[in-house]
Amino acid sequence: MTEAIPFAATVLLLRDRPDEMEVLMVQRHRDMKFMGGALVFPGGKHDAADVGAAKYATCASDDVALRITAIREVFEECGILLAREKDGSGFVGDAHREQIAERHRKRLDKGEMNMVQLAEAENIEFMTDLLVPFAHWVTPTGAPRRYDTWFYMVRVPEDHIHAHDGGESIDSVWISASQALADEAAKLREITFPTRMQLAKLGRNKTVDAALDAARRATIVTVLPEIRDGKLQIPLEADYDITEEELSRALHK
Repeated sequence: MTEAIPFAATVLLLRDRPDEMEVLMVQRHRDMKFMGGALVFPGGKHDAADVGAAKYATCASDDVALRITAIREVFEECGILLAREKDGSGFVGDAHREQIAERHRKRLDKGEMNMVQLAEAENIEFMTDLLVPFAHWVTPTGAPRRYDTWFYMVRVPEDHIHAHDGGESIDSVWISASQALADEAAKLREITFPTRMQLAKLGRNKTVDAALDAARRATIVTVLPEIRDGKLQIPLEADYDITEEELSRALHK
């Protein structure tokens, strides 16, 4: 792992539906320098201040600071808060979540407060134990912006109403993996290569429980795509449906 590459966390927020589970995706603003206009999972860059919030986490895993990043980004982008009342058991109720969002969401997004201050102000703990690692991708060498990104999966609280932030994200949608991929193939949506790979793997399961169980059993192989002979290639061991794709297709050119 190259230390100079910034860490990032991305979250697949899942909910069950009769035919196929759905994942929450957001459309990035066209003017964003990174993935502008694309349909993505909520997520973003790790902030050093997230490390201090580990003492308010519900697990002590090695990646707990990055899990805090994941929870912060989901809250900033979608308003969904993966937290519980301190010493509680279930998610923060939606009424309290709305109050927390009104008081702190914009301040958190602007960097005017951090996750430690949020936990202390609202007497909450971050439910890091519910996040299940799903994938690990590093942006290819030579790309103008590179990130060392961990993907996590989690079942969302059913009563939490999401709302995209209107800044980085201009729209949001609950969508099945199969529908998202079909929309991308029909050029109705722009979805990047790494996101399509996660959707394809997610789509192997129809329920949230099945997806989470599969992720817990799987061995995560770091994917650092390489460009060879006009193709973008990824390791077979990473267990995606393909190991290479024409560069023009992968880069939407």
